[in-house]
Amino acid sequence: MADYDMLNYIDGMWTGKDLPKIEVTNPATGEVIGTVPSAGGDEAKHAIQAAEAAFSAWSQKTADERGDLLMKVYDLMIKDKEALARLMTIENGKPLRESRGEALYAASFLKWFAEEGKRVYGRTVPGAAPNHRIKVIKQPVGVVAAITPWNFPAAMITRKMAPALAAGCTFIVRPPRQTPLTALKIAEYCEQAGVPKGVVNIICGGHGPITDAFMANPAVRKITFTGSTDVGRYLLKASAEQIKKVSMELGGHAPVIVCDDADLDAAVSQTIASKFRNSGQTCVCANRIYVQSDVYDRFVDKFVTAVRSTLTVGNGLDESVNFGPLIDGKAYEKVDGQVKEAIEKGAVLLTGGKGRAENGAYFYQPTVLKDATEGMDIMHTETFGPVAPIQKFETIDEAISLANDTPYGLAAYFFTNDVRRGTRLSEALDYGIVGWNDGLPSTAQAPFGGVKESGLGREGGSEGIEEYLETKYVSLRV
Repeated sequence: MADYDMLNYIDGMWTGKDLPKIEVTNPATGEVIGTVPSAGGDEAKHAIQAAEAAFSAWSQKTADERGDLLMKVYDLMIKDKEALARLMTIENGKPLRESRGEALYAASFLKWFAEEGKRVYGRTVPGAAPNHRIKVIKQPVGVVAAITPWNFPAAMITRKMAPALAAGCTFIVRPPRQTPLTALKIAEYCEQAGVPKGVVNIICGGHGPITDAFMANPAVRKITFTGSTDVGRYLLKASAEQIKKVSMELGGHAPVIVCDDADLDAAVSQTIASKFRNSGQTCVCANRIYVQSDVYDRFVDKFVTAVRSTLTVGNGLDESVNFGPLIDGKAYEKVDGQVKEAIEKGAVLLTGGKGRAENGAYFYQPTVLKDATEGMDIMHTETFGPVAPIQKFETIDEAISLANDTPYGLAAYFFTNDVRRGTRLSEALDYGIVGWNDGLPSTAQAPFGGVKESGLGREGGSEGIEEYLETKYVSLRV
């Protein structure tokens, strides 16, 4: 029986009662836990009109006024964090302890940008003549449409919504079909906080009609997307017609480099935290591990022992569980296929390598493969699952070459206590985010994003709000 039957939030109203329903299932059990309306182009147009109508008044509020409202949303989220965490666990599958962490992480963007909005500064520039004055000001882009993924159903919304609202933009989000309930819970917080109608709109439904409406409507001035590189390419092409402003956080294939001088215990614990968080279903998780030959066997032994002893697979609502299911059958098949292909090509299975798929629930054991090689698909294609392939390297030059041999450039990690070696690695790795002895670098005050085919723009930090601003130059003759 569904516990959460929710409606779309458009123009300050809960709508869509008469629309067809999307069933939301718990990936740990396969049970239906709720429904949301399946909206289309007409509902998207309504949301755009609402956001466009609300823009003028919202953008004219002071930064303090917008920041105060964001802080009210923050306070509500923090107060309700346990209920929010439970909701994320039952629709996403991640363990409660991870969902609690995400609730705090998601809220942190509201708090950060409530203050960062007050630091949107312009400047004056010396003129070209005694009677010439130059003024540079920052203004909000306008209506923002966001498309978010299922793996972080709260944080991937607030990381976009908070800077957009702080900058003075109005906001529409289409959450994924797998995890729409968390998005609608965030809309409840906005409503309770007194965010004016039309400023925040949440519309659930199929990707095609809603996205097409976003791309075709000139009132939508900015598209922000987190998801696959293939969808990112489509959105970039579609945005070209109207030259919409875009920012995208796309796929990754993060390498981990363990040098022979590294603290191996720290490298093991940080790599496990990176690799197996959300069952390996994160865009910045460790995907391929390169270990220097002198410490290869020691690292592998420590890593396998830790994986076996610290990870407990099961339903995330169980407090003893720290490793949940995969999101769906498609994810399961990809993981299982990569593992089998790697073993066929010579990888040695040390632990895991098995799954359980029944009654609409898909679990895959934490898996470690050693003696991986470049000829294996898993070393070139993002797994998005709980498999850690380990490959040996000899020199730092070789490690850098292996790590950079990918079209992706989102996150990379390395472990060394040598400052000169670490400085070289941090500058040579062609990635937007680099963790030096740190497997969990994400935080609201730092710019998050990738290079190459991993995206455009940054989220978080002072850079995050710039994505929602336009720069205007005013030339004055006096």
